[in-house]
Amino acid sequence: MSSRTRLLSTNFAALVLIAATSLPASAGMKKQFISIGTGGVTGIYYPLGGAVCRLVNKGRKNHGVRCSQNSTGGSVYNIQTIRAGELEFGVAQSDRVYEAYRGIGRKTFQSSGAFKNLRALFSAHAEAVTIVARKDAGIYSVSDLKGKRLNVGNRGTGVRASWEVLEKSLGWQRSDLRLAAEMKSAEVPSALCANKIDAMIVVAGNPNSIVNEAVTTCDTVIVDTCPNCGPKCCKRNIPDYYAGAMIPGGMYRGNAKDIPTLGMRAIFVGSTSTSANTVYHVVRSVFSNFKSFRKSHPAFNQLNKRDMIGVGLTVPLHDGAIRYFKEAGLM
Repeated sequence: MSSRTRLLSTNFAALVLIAATSLPASAGMKKQFISIGTGGVTGIYYPLGGAVCRLVNKGRKNHGVRCSQNSTGGSVYNIQTIRAGELEFGVAQSDRVYEAYRGIGRKTFQSSGAFKNLRALFSAHAEAVTIVARKDAGIYSVSDLKGKRLNVGNRGTGVRASWEVLEKSLGWQRSDLRLAAEMKSAEVPSALCANKIDAMIVVAGNPNSIVNEAVTTCDTVIVDTCPNCGPKCCKRNIPDYYAGAMIPGGMYRGNAKDIPTLGMRAIFVGSTSTSANTVYHVVRSVFSNFKSFRKSHPAFNQLNKRDMIGVGLTVPLHDGAIRYFKEAGLM
């Protein structure tokens, strides 16, 4: 080999070495794209998915995971689409997660069978059972609803399911109500304020636009779902997928005091088909930027880390989530 050839060879090797050492740490990292199923753009699931994606994408140069959120039909759709392998993650009500894991409840879950690979990453906000009554109806606690006109919601909705649970726990029949209306949620505040019904029930994260419309349109009260009691007592004869919740005082017009109630949790779920490493980075992105996550929506203001891994979970935690929680000293 001539001296000129050796010089060119040496210079080429040096350039390769310089180029390799100057590449960013993520250059050789396998990139992964993940999708999160949420709900309608006006609900709370959508900003929850958006907050998670924003925090994941913030650190994508370090871990290689890129995230997108999708507006979907909500809990059942998200669970079934995760099962089909078309979504990596989704948000779902704790009762729907409970049913899907066991293959019970809805015909959709019964026909599909138990989804034993369904896993939780963490629980998020409480979807509180919120009962609003006209101030002149004389309804101050759930027991006062007897003989009144209540919108119990459409068949198959979370509102209807929650009322049926409360009704059973009270030992009531549907005939104990003077009227059991079945209006859509968007119709209910105006019906309440027009005196077509005495009370309405909403199951959602707070603050909630439906509740806010009712309390600002006419004189109302937020009904005490657990009178002289609290969430623990309120859970008597109540399924395990319910957890204690609180409607903070001052959140709504005319509601000065905290009101204990029941609530399901919004659960951030995935499956064992998604690697523990990917799940680890998703969970770490949220919990290591927790202040930022809590500020992303008013419904997240009251969240704390330990409740998010211990309250309302109705399926096992994913191995990747467990890995992060142990590393962070939360388990």
